[in-house]
Amino acid sequence: MKIQVETYSGYKADERPQAFYLGDQKLGVIEISDRWYDPHAIFFRVLASDGQMYILRHDQHPQEDTWTLEAYRRVAP
Repeated sequence: MKIQVETYSGYKADERPQAFYLGDQKLGVIEISDRWYDPHAIFFRVLASDGQMYILRHDQHPQEDTWTLEAYRRVAP
């Protein structure tokens, strides 16, 4: 599912996610617990401000720069 993401740009553009939108709901990124790479994308496992875990994928193609929600895991209270 394509999503809109607000990013931090430091050493490079779109270095890491700071917040993302699920519909009209804005979720802040509290913690990035893991990140890994494949040849065309970077994956981030994040703890969001709603207390849940999400995996976000950032595809970096020359023609298209896309963020998608790859997975969601409900964290027990």
